[in-house]
Amino acid sequence: MLPPAAVQQLTDDQFRRLTGLLHDHTGIALAPGKEALVAGRLDKRIRQLGLGGYGEYLAVLRDGHDEVELHQMINLLTTNETFFFREPRHFEFLERVIVPGRPPGRALRMWSAASSTGEEAYTAAMVLGDALPVAQWEIVGSDISTDVVETARRALYPIEAAERIPPSLLRRYCLRGREEYQGLLTICRELRARVEFHCLNLMEDFRRLGRFDVIFLRNVMIYFDLATKRDLVDRMQQLLFPGGFLIIGSSESLNAIPSPLRMVEPSIYRLAGPAEVGRA
Repeated sequence: MLPPAAVQQLTDDQFRRLTGLLHDHTGIALAPGKEALVAGRLDKRIRQLGLGGYGEYLAVLRDGHDEVELHQMINLLTTNETFFFREPRHFEFLERVIVPGRPPGRALRMWSAASSTGEEAYTAAMVLGDALPVAQWEIVGSDISTDVVETARRALYPIEAAERIPPSLLRRYCLRGREEYQGLLTICRELRARVEFHCLNLMEDFRRLGRFDVIFLRNVMIYFDLATKRDLVDRMQQLLFPGGFLIIGSSESLNAIPSPLRMVEPSIYRLAGPAEVGRA
């Protein structure tokens, strides 16, 4: 059997056209210098389709006529690395500050925006499950990639993922796979019942998700231009309950983004509560 033909090298013009399509549909701006990332993500797909190169692939995508392939391209270019208890300081803040300060009388609501394969949402679920009765919290996860949303819903992860989970939480909330699930772990049904995942483009209207006490938007805005960041933060803060928190990646900040959110710790921002509005 002959090996698949080599995919032609990605040209500067093809890179601009592909990343232009990505930006138009997702708001993600991949700057020059990311050519290797784009080529690495799309090379295998172009081979699978039996195409000779990026020019032919762009012809398939042209004018949005092939919506299925457009979504496949978005899936390939937007899937990012994640793992349990990534940036643990944020989950410590969730347990130390947000849970004790939660409003009485309703469930604490959290949104894991750009939740990828679900590790962030399930990490928060372990923290909240350990701190509150199960009926007193709920989590929404969302991502633009249909593939990762399905992975999150299945909640099956390589057994090596257990290395990042504290032993007490691992014993309480994770199950080791057997037989056909050998080498995998899953999240217990109790937590999964409190977490739901949606396929969602952050450039679209997401008000249907309701309001939240805390939104995790971590390591996402690094891919957006300033105008897109400003628009996204404005729309997100409108979904926060008064006194709610927006948590972004540790390498990110809102310094150039006008907002009523105020930093309480690096990468952790809070919307003023009703009693604080109007204070000097």
